[in-house]
Amino acid sequence: MEEIISQAVDQAIPELRDLSLKIHKNPELCYKEHKAHEAICKYLNTIGVKVTPKAYGLDTSFLAEYGEGDRVVDFCAEYDALPVIGHGCGHNLIAVCSIASFIGVVAAMNQMNVSGKVRLLGTPAEEGGAGKLKLVDAGALKNTTASLMSHPTPRFPHISPSSVGIAFGTSLAAAGFTAEFTGKSAHAAQMPSAGVNALDAASLAYQAVGLLRQHIKPTERINIILPEGGTAQNIIPDKARIRFSVRSETLKEMEILRTRVENCMKGAALATGCEVEIAPAMVPYAEIRPNESLCTEFAQYMSSKGMEYHCDLQRKGIAPFSTDMGNVSYEVPSFHGHYFIPTPPGTAMHTEAFRDAAKAEEAHSIAMSVGKGMAVVGLKILVDDGFAAEVKNHFEDDRKLR
Repeated sequence: MEEIISQAVDQAIPELRDLSLKIHKNPELCYKEHKAHEAICKYLNTIGVKVTPKAYGLDTSFLAEYGEGDRVVDFCAEYDALPVIGHGCGHNLIAVCSIASFIGVVAAMNQMNVSGKVRLLGTPAEEGGAGKLKLVDAGALKNTTASLMSHPTPRFPHISPSSVGIAFGTSLAAAGFTAEFTGKSAHAAQMPSAGVNALDAASLAYQAVGLLRQHIKPTERINIILPEGGTAQNIIPDKARIRFSVRSETLKEMEILRTRVENCMKGAALATGCEVEIAPAMVPYAEIRPNESLCTEFAQYMSSKGMEYHCDLQRKGIAPFSTDMGNVSYEVPSFHGHYFIPTPPGTAMHTEAFRDAAKAEEAHSIAMSVGKGMAVVGLKILVDDGFAAEVKNHFEDDRKLR
């Protein structure tokens, strides 16, 4: 079955390379990925796969599926881009990697008469739009046995140079908010005493957050900008706005940190005589809860092909980013691996350098290898009763730790 998967993916490599480049050349923001959606659906139709476009009420989601049975394996495909820098997160590679996995499993199921169902789920708007949460709410994962995807990244400096990626790793939970400060305008020179300065409140809140950073965990993050702070220098600003995000190791810890940051906003409003209204600006993303069985099986397969993946079940790595795949991992057993692609020294995610690396042929080749590995793991869920039970048991055990 592994050989069937490998041959099927190898045969599809040229077309998937073209598809990856097409997505990369036409970056689209969350919920506007119409070209990517159309290109992927068109490709799947040409290879004889049943596709439902605009699935689950989302214009840029799709669903491709094959087979029948109680066990259902999903591969998640992302394809949205970032403002200004395009595919600086490599979602073009994520898309074709998951498509390769789907193609591989379909080939094995077809030739070996395997029961069960494999699905390719188009998941738009990962970059802050919480597309997977909307799919969860729409029932997309209702009967899913396991969900898999993998993400390209620059090399992590703390991981052994012999490792080509991370199998057992998590991310940070995250949420975004706005704080709207309201004061009272006045002529800044003639009668400043008549005004209540909303920009003062925003500035004080910014400083309070800066002081708070000394007393948070090393893995936690607070990011803050001031997109609004007045309209003219000779008028006391009666409006100011802060946008901030908080990240912690778990959803529970993130809620605690959020409260501490909100208190900075409220305290600044009280000190300056302003009013403040705090509102969500981003649906909370949960941390990834990696399934031990899925991660171990993937790492073992990749190792058998000469590619070592970091997989320490006693000490899972924490990547300082956030993804709505974390919310999927709260719902069903999940795999979200990281694979390193060649980048210039010092390259970070969400940069032009990483965007350029994500279109390189070597990066595509690595993504295809990862696609094969995920396909092998997905197929094992369908054909191996003991492994499927183990995956479920690890998921239920993890639920008790949340």
